[in-house]
Amino acid sequence: MKYFLFLSFALMISVLTEGQQITNQSFVNINSSLDEQSPVLSPDGKTLYFTIANHPQNVGGKRDKGDIWQSVLLGNEWSAPIHSGNVLNNKDYNAVGGFSADGSQMFLLGHYTSSGDVKTQGISVSRNTGAGWSTPQNISIPYFLNKNETISGHINESGNVFVFAGEGYSSLGVEDIYVSVKNASGNWSEPKNLGRNINTSFQEWSPWLSEDTHYLYFASNGRQGYGSFDIYYAQRLDDTWAKWSAPINMGAGVNSEGRELFYIPFPKKEIALFTSTLNSDGYGDVKMYQPPKEVLDSLMKKMVDLPPDTVVKLVEIVREKPITADEKTVRVWGKITNTTTNAPITANVNFHSDSNFQVVAGPDGIFSINVPSVDEYSIKVEAPGFLGSFEKLDIRTFEMKELEMNFKLQPVEVGATVNLKSVLFQQSTANLLDESYDELNMVVDFLKSNPTVEIELAGHTDNRGIQVHNMRLSRERVDKVKEYLTSKGIDGKRITGRGYGGIKPIANNDAEVTRRLNRRVEFTIIKN
Repeated sequence: MKYFLFLSFALMISVLTEGQQITNQSFVNINSSLDEQSPVLSPDGKTLYFTIANHPQNVGGKRDKGDIWQSVLLGNEWSAPIHSGNVLNNKDYNAVGGFSADGSQMFLLGHYTSSGDVKTQGISVSRNTGAGWSTPQNISIPYFLNKNETISGHINESGNVFVFAGEGYSSLGVEDIYVSVKNASGNWSEPKNLGRNINTSFQEWSPWLSEDTHYLYFASNGRQGYGSFDIYYAQRLDDTWAKWSAPINMGAGVNSEGRELFYIPFPKKEIALFTSTLNSDGYGDVKMYQPPKEVLDSLMKKMVDLPPDTVVKLVEIVREKPITADEKTVRVWGKITNTTTNAPITANVNFHSDSNFQVVAGPDGIFSINVPSVDEYSIKVEAPGFLGSFEKLDIRTFEMKELEMNFKLQPVEVGATVNLKSVLFQQSTANLLDESYDELNMVVDFLKSNPTVEIELAGHTDNRGIQVHNMRLSRERVDKVKEYLTSKGIDGKRITGRGYGGIKPIANNDAEVTRRLNRRVEFTIIKN
């Protein structure tokens, strides 16, 4: 599934856990303007442990890369975070890597030194004494090397497999995923790189194994996805740990145009947790995902291909052909709101495949519809006075019965800027890729529906290469976009354009994960 013009949404899914209804709203007390990372549930599901970076109450203060905090489930909400204390934390990076099945042991990432430091060179274990957690004891792994100041990873409940992301001598990129296995004698193996089926020349991070160790979840910015880091899963094909199925993107139910990390499934609790920067209060918020029931029943033994989650609209429904009794459907519901005021919007939605739907969200912005799950759709969400959204949706293998998805539409006003994320070019050229035209056609429709609107196109690159070349390339790309719009009947006098090269970055250019965000084409409304 691909996201196109002006699409912004937030996924909200609810699930019953031990009689309590937990939703993404349940994390309101946890998420902050800081970076929440690595959420791990205790085996009884009552305590959530996670790492917060740069918190002023961390042992090392605001410069501390991360301390372990915890929250307790009270009714339907998690309590305000509580610092986990100086036994588990110090001025270095601290994170939980898992628990034993009975909850008596907490596995920690890194080695704790006699001076109170933590070195990102392995794993440690702390035991529940009944009065708290014991001083962590280091676990020896031969030839373990991580050149990075942080580490992510998971130790399974059986305590005999450790997968982690770090930077070693055999890394293909920056951080790669490795595995170490404990044998019957209690000795751990030398870390092994999982190979090119999993690792890329970019960054892989936050690996997590299913309990049977057959399925690996991880984040990567080295594959074409929805945003910077996306969540993927892959199946281990043999006992060498070197052969894996091709990684599969978890889809839009999890991934977004933001950065998704730390996907951690908890099948016994019927949920998965992850972090995302989409609509985040800070650098990363804890969010929840409920896998399909069919997947929950077999998650620890077998994985099911999770297709992209997607969606659209309701209240008034027109369909050319009625849904038959034996058709498999997915109920989709949600709300359409104004990005600026958060007020509800009455909006039209066109849902096109072999059959066509036209639906209307009412004055409260609410919609609900049963969508046949055997088709591939093109979807437009439009409202007078707002920039529309366009989405391609394939739910032919969709397993979920219900899904809530909320759309946010941007008002048409001078100064409004739209990043055309799906307008793509061949590398180092101004040649448009085929997948660019759906979004460009949406721009054409918008300009025809708003004949007084004038726009400025802006082309941007990152800061690599020669600046004069970057300026020329960005201008050529703007000209190519304008050429396409005018070929569809838009008056060229309504479109100005400029190439800015790399002088207006929206993200740091130091790393590819953020540098790629600077390579973009935008338009800004300059007259309405």
